[in-house]
Amino acid sequence: MARLSRAHDGFVRPRRSFVPAYLETYESGALQEKVEEAVEALRSCHLCPRDCAVDRLSDQRALCRTGRHARVSSAFAHLGEEDCLRGWRGSGTVFFSNCNLRCVFCQNFDISWEGAGEVLEAREIARLMLALQERGCHNINFVTPEHVVPQVLEAVLAAVPLGMRVPIVYNTGAYDSLHSLELLDGVVDIYMPDFKFWDAATAKRLVLAPDYPERAREAIQAMHRQVGELVVDEQGLALRGVLVRHLVMPNGLAGTRGIMRFLAREISIDTYVNVMDQYAPAGQVLERSQMYADVNTRPGRAELRRALRITREEGLHRLDGRSRVAP
Repeated sequence: MARLSRAHDGFVRPRRSFVPAYLETYESGALQEKVEEAVEALRSCHLCPRDCAVDRLSDQRALCRTGRHARVSSAFAHLGEEDCLRGWRGSGTVFFSNCNLRCVFCQNFDISWEGAGEVLEAREIARLMLALQERGCHNINFVTPEHVVPQVLEAVLAAVPLGMRVPIVYNTGAYDSLHSLELLDGVVDIYMPDFKFWDAATAKRLVLAPDYPERAREAIQAMHRQVGELVVDEQGLALRGVLVRHLVMPNGLAGTRGIMRFLAREISIDTYVNVMDQYAPAGQVLERSQMYADVNTRPGRAELRRALRITREEGLHRLDGRSRVAP
């Protein structure tokens, strides 16, 4: 697998020297092997920490409500992602329907909970990817892919001989199994996990996964071992590495201090972090407002400033420039 070395300023490399990881994996034959292993794993699914053990090859479904083939809600050039992903022609996002988390505040409730979208086979997803590349998108950005890793791998295998050459972004809630991440090693160029909560009780109540903090820590460590700190090209476009998102929640419920301390001490002080300020009540929070009263509000500017201050206090210095909150 090609590895990027650091340039004189640390994290910039010429794009002409960059080769997407999946090309070498494809050429070696390893990608075909990964696809075969991943598809077979659908027979008794443990591809995410839910460990449902259903036979998805026979189209059985459990919590993620996804059988043999993935459901896609949309595919488009996204201009709302981080600058290093969206550039000037957009990030080529492929939004998968359904999810292995149950965030009660999800802003895409119709997609993640209700499964709005169309079932597509690997070649159909590959054609979407190639169309986005042809539009000039700087990368292919798989959104909410935790439950469809075999289908993602199948789509990449189908897309490479058709000419796909841009980096792959794995845009995840970080509730990923180590087995799935091992299958993605040598395929994904940029991991973009969202570290949501530090506290297990909060995670149980708001995403129905008390083990979320532990699984997220394991996943982000595995991602960093694979691709390291975020590297960009001369124009500031991401090529390879980890970019961590952290959504600031009202009333300090996200546990920002613990998350940032973990990233600085257990991952790297050079971890690229986006402290996100766009939380708004949605989904079940609105439907059951009394039950979720503590998250039925937006965080105030003081809370947002505090989250950024904590991030810096813990030693993290590579903060996304699109934050709308003054230091």
